[in-house]
Amino acid sequence: MPIIGTPQEFHEEDLFVDLRQLYGWPLYLKCEAFNFAGSVKLKAAASMIDAAERSGTLGPDSVLVESSSGNLGLALSMIAAAKGYRFICVVDARTNLTTRQAIESLGGEVHVITEATGPGGFLGARLDHVRALCSGDERVLWLNQHANANNWMAHYRTTAPAIEKQFPGLDLLFVGAGTTGTLMGCARYFKDRPGSQVTIVGVDSVGSVTFGGPPGARMIPGLGAGVRPALFDESYVDDMVLVPEIDTIRTCHQLARSGFLFGGSTGTVVNGAVRWLAEHRPGEDVTAVAISPDLGDRYLDTIYQSNWVQDIYGLDEFGLGTGPTPATSGVNQR
Repeated sequence: MPIIGTPQEFHEEDLFVDLRQLYGWPLYLKCEAFNFAGSVKLKAAASMIDAAERSGTLGPDSVLVESSSGNLGLALSMIAAAKGYRFICVVDARTNLTTRQAIESLGGEVHVITEATGPGGFLGARLDHVRALCSGDERVLWLNQHANANNWMAHYRTTAPAIEKQFPGLDLLFVGAGTTGTLMGCARYFKDRPGSQVTIVGVDSVGSVTFGGPPGARMIPGLGAGVRPALFDESYVDDMVLVPEIDTIRTCHQLARSGFLFGGSTGTVVNGAVRWLAEHRPGEDVTAVAISPDLGDRYLDTIYQSNWVQDIYGLDEFGLGTGPTPATSGVNQR
């Protein structure tokens, strides 16, 4: 194991889970949670902060601010603590309490938006609050993960090459869409490779507007957006799948009953990947990879809490085992 001096120096890049036995499809899950921030967002956080330092826009007196559903905020708070920066994280009421507490434990300041105002929902309200913070203090630096190219570049440099190294004959890659940093970085990498035949499938939650669908209520943080991310370029994506949150919950519980406690974004991506494979590649022995952003320990009070699931979705522990609701697929099939 490496010896490190700062927490952001460590990330386990080469761990994959074979889901064939569980689902019957040749699907490998790349686990991105094994670092001190506990999620794939450590890569984007480190990349954006490093770029801001190199450009001189981030200095000793700067105040970092970011809108986050949780994981990026935690990653930024960790790096800010290690480097001595003040950090303000703007979240909303859907963000897991444990994540908010972790950000504060690392010295970050959490602003919670409790009302979804305007057409952009909670995300739009969070961004309005960030802009207000920026206008009131010239020391405030907004990294803006939704439009910062260093977000996707982190995955172009690390995540995608690690997948290619492990699976040089990769056929399919399934990536969830939040800010679309992971999706765009991986998609751009494989599309730039000479002779690459990798099919890129984006996976998102029903109710998100990123893939052009109508806005709707979403309760699980991570994937999805009420405002289309500036980073997203659908020309790099071969197909897109929308998954109802009910099926995200069911998939998370199915994985947990096999010993794997994953987060909500992972449940969404796995559900979308299995559905896509069943519809488009039945019986084919393809090599497919899906990306798992985080683990399920931060969701114990929500997706793994029976009262919360019952109140929000009307599902009890028996309903979780019933057949899934059809997902919307082929949004952008080419």
